[in-house]
Amino acid sequence: MTVLLECRDQEPELAQTLSVLVAGAVEGLVSDVVVLDHGSRDGSSKVADAAGCRFHQHWDIKDILRSARGEWLLFVEPGARPQSGWIDEIAEYVALNKLPARFTASRGYRRPFYQRLRRLAPLELGLLLPKKHALATARSGMQLAEFVKGQKLRRLSAELIPSWVARSARG
Repeated sequence: MTVLLECRDQEPELAQTLSVLVAGAVEGLVSDVVVLDHGSRDGSSKVADAAGCRFHQHWDIKDILRSARGEWLLFVEPGARPQSGWIDEIAEYVALNKLPARFTASRGYRRPFYQRLRRLAPLELGLLLPKKHALATARSGMQLAEFVKGQKLRRLSAELIPSWVARSARG
């Protein structure tokens, strides 16, 4: 599985997400991580490099998808952190399914009631999809969040702490 993230000046959030993904790499689930940058001026590139990620400041999404090592792709926002059990859950899911999925929102980190009534950000709960599906829908200039549009997504039982938690802790 290849993990893809888009960032802009999100060094601390990127570091949090990448630290959780290490366990997936150790278990053989995560084969590579690609960070797509939108002009960061902080240390995002250094964090990505230290974690062994591919870091791109200029890219075409089609080229990125073709170069992905995994047959499944996981799109997450910097700062999002999958919770315990995510590795086994995704490994089982990709072995038995062909349809896109997303994580379940963490019960420990819930938005205030009125904020929950609004629509989620497209990648707030991540997106897991087959590489061939992504390649079939990819268009030049497309952002990762656009891959969610029109998808009927299954729900994984594994929880994800959304990126807004890390952003709110940062101030």
